[in-house]
Amino acid sequence: MAFQDFNPIKGIFGSEFIGLRNFEFFFRGRDWFTVTFNTVFLNLLFIGFGTLLSITLAIMLSELGKSLFVRGMQSIMILPNFISWPIVGLFSVAFLTADTGTLDGLMKWLGISDAYMESSIWPVILLFFSLWKGTGFGAIVYLAAIAGIDRGLYEAAKIDGASRLQCIFRITLPMLKSTIIMLFLLALGGIFSGTLDMVYSLVGDNSFLFPTTDTIDTYVFRALRTQGSFGMSQAVALYQSIIGFILVVLSNQLVKKFDKDSSIF
Repeated sequence: MAFQDFNPIKGIFGSEFIGLRNFEFFFRGRDWFTVTFNTVFLNLLFIGFGTLLSITLAIMLSELGKSLFVRGMQSIMILPNFISWPIVGLFSVAFLTADTGTLDGLMKWLGISDAYMESSIWPVILLFFSLWKGTGFGAIVYLAAIAGIDRGLYEAAKIDGASRLQCIFRITLPMLKSTIIMLFLLALGGIFSGTLDMVYSLVGDNSFLFPTTDTIDTYVFRALRTQGSFGMSQAVALYQSIIGFILVVLSNQLVKKFDKDSSIF
């Protein structure tokens, strides 16, 4: 489909083959560079800070034991993961709208008259909502990994006089290394995916915010709505998949050189 003028009625075998013309739409002009940079930059923010915060939260909960409070916190912190992004978009409007938003006073104190007109602050806003929605669910994965660590290691360390902080840095984090690397490598495969549902739900078609929020997926989605070209959307999807595959393979080879046991293949 990426190399065809795809017609749903004619199907794959009946549609006209047009070579690389679908790719020309995306790569002509400077928009492709902007949306590619935004996609990679935002996803690196989400992956980096999301991983760090999930690990921190998992370690904090594991150190508190298995009390009723901890079990309640585990249930509460994964709830945002089940809230759809369009609903989160409504939350953002309630918080950020000028004059009527909950955070309007704080924004004006920071010198921001209207958040929906200031593109420079939106990477931070997107990061906040991404962390709020996904950190709790990510922490559950690391909690499961921590639960699999032999408790005898901690008991032996305590007998030797190790503090809780030393146990975290000398036992917990080293034992989590393989899990962290594996999840990071898998996340790299989707680094060229622009998280369409999140960005579009929060930003929509607000052109004032495009310089820092327009990603490959939102760019293609707008083009698909206006032009209806299935072939063009598949051409960009192929571009995303190839680059994502190359990144995973190269990163895995790099990991192999330092720690073969942490590689995924």
